[in-house]
Amino acid sequence: MIDRQALCEKIRELYPDIGQCGVDLDVVWDEAQKAWVVDLKKGRYELKTFLEENDADSCMLGKKCVSLGIEIAQLRGNIERMREDERGRV
Repeated sequence: MIDRQALCEKIRELYPDIGQCGVDLDVVWDEAQKAWVVDLKKGRYELKTFLEENDADSCMLGKKCVSLGIEIAQLRGNIERMREDERGRV
C-alpha cells in the first residue's frame, strides 16, 4: 500500500503550482472503492477524482504517471472553468 503522504508529495512534485496558486490538495484511501480519492480545493470550489491503486503504484515506482497527470489536469481545468462561469454571472 502506498503511503498517503508520499502520494501527495508525488502529485505536488508533478504539479508544483498546486500549492503556490492556492489549490489545496488531499489524498485519502477509499477502502470501499479500492482507490485513492484525490481532492483539490481552491477557495470554495472543490473537485474529487478516484485514482486506481495500480495507477498510483506505477506512478510512485516511476514507471508512468500519465493517468495521474491527466486526472489532475482535468480537475484543475474544471476548477478554472467553474470560476470563469461564476465570474460571467456576476
